[in-house]
Amino acid sequence: QVQLVESGGGLVQAGGSLRLSCAASGSIFRLNTMGWYRQAPGKQRELVARIFVGGSPDYTESVKGRFIIARDNAGNTVYLQMNSLKPEDTAVYYCYAVRFGDNYWGQGTQVTVSS
Repeated sequence: QVQLVESGGGLVQAGGSLRLSCAASGSIFRLNTMGWYRQAPGKQRELVARIFVGGSPDYTESVKGRFIIARDNAGNTVYLQMNSLKPEDTAVYYCYAVRFGDNYWGQGTQVTVSS
């Protein structure tokens, strides 16, 4: 089993920045992809960004140029630096990790961007 604990959400004004962190523990040997999804009220959960083993990032179009995903050297912590935040970025952000084909999820952290 893999446990994921997120931190760093909160309330910020439009144009501001937040940094989310997600630390993995438990059976973390050979973690593969790690990343972030988000879910806004009344909407489906969508992929925000992910980073593969070896460090290649992948972003959804709406956050390109504003968000940066990074992973620590051990590969067990993933970060999401969110800049130039917009009200439409308001959502619950979920960390996820993949290990041997199984997906694991964090509990979610609320990000609210006021206009």
